[in-house]
Amino acid sequence: MKKLTKCAVFTSGLRGAEEAFGLEAARWGQDECVLTFAGQHVTRLDAKQIVVLSEAELQRGDISMEIVSSAMRRTYYATDKIRRVLQTLFHVVNRGHQVLVVGTIMEDNTVKGGTGWAVELAKLFNRPLSVFDQQRGKWYGWHTGIWQEERPEICHPTLACSGTRNLTEAGRQAIAELFARAFGGQ
Repeated sequence: MKKLTKCAVFTSGLRGAEEAFGLEAARWGQDECVLTFAGQHVTRLDAKQIVVLSEAELQRGDISMEIVSSAMRRTYYATDKIRRVLQTLFHVVNRGHQVLVVGTIMEDNTVKGGTGWAVELAKLFNRPLSVFDQQRGKWYGWHTGIWQEERPEICHPTLACSGTRNLTEAGRQAIAELFARAFGGQ
């Protein structure tokens, strides 16, 4: 496989894993696009591109909270902010082909927190999906309906990156190593 020299990283620009993905993209000279909505605090204000999604755009990513709750096997309440975060994650995953996430894989194969919705969308859209599980300290890929330990490579020109706000040093290091493998030594 030919090594990529350029990619575009899509996040929602929040503190933690998404901020770290954006910082690594900038460090390695990659394009970064933060998708957000009016009133949302974005940590990555120095991203190359910040797109504030319109109400019409947010609506294209809307889904019933009952469906989200069923897919995630936990209850999400229809607060306006949670709905907008989930709508934004739809756009992040929709724009990036390869999906990279930092979080915690739960026993039911979902990923903890709102980040899990990005993971469920990646599964639904049949996207290449890798999750760094901070508790286990390892990367896992979703293959044939199960999580399998892997060493992911950035192999698509568009990346959807999401993750926990509670990023550990191990998570930060995993992101840094992923980008260094992809773009170091070129």
